[in-house]
Amino acid sequence: MKNRAPFLVYTVLRLLAFLVPLAIMWFFFPIFREFWWLAAIFAALIGVSISMLFLREPLTGASTRLVERREGRSSAGQDDADAEDEAIDDADRR
Repeated sequence: MKNRAPFLVYTVLRLLAFLVPLAIMWFFFPIFREFWWLAAIFAALIGVSISMLFLREPLTGASTRLVERREGRSSAGQDDADAEDEAIDDADRR
């Protein structure tokens, strides 16, 4: 089954990798309720670690999809530029 929105899947997984540790620290460790900014820093570090270890495949899929979209746009733009150059050359010949 081909995934249609790999960037959306990767984004949701990255958010979960941040929000789940943040919620765990917030609810189970009372000190982090007072120092919420410290909980956010630790959750960010844990989220980055989780994404580096476990989210390599969704990252690859999202990156591949972005490259495909970028190549499709540039080739369409190049086709347009080639058509314009051809029209100018035809006009100059006449």
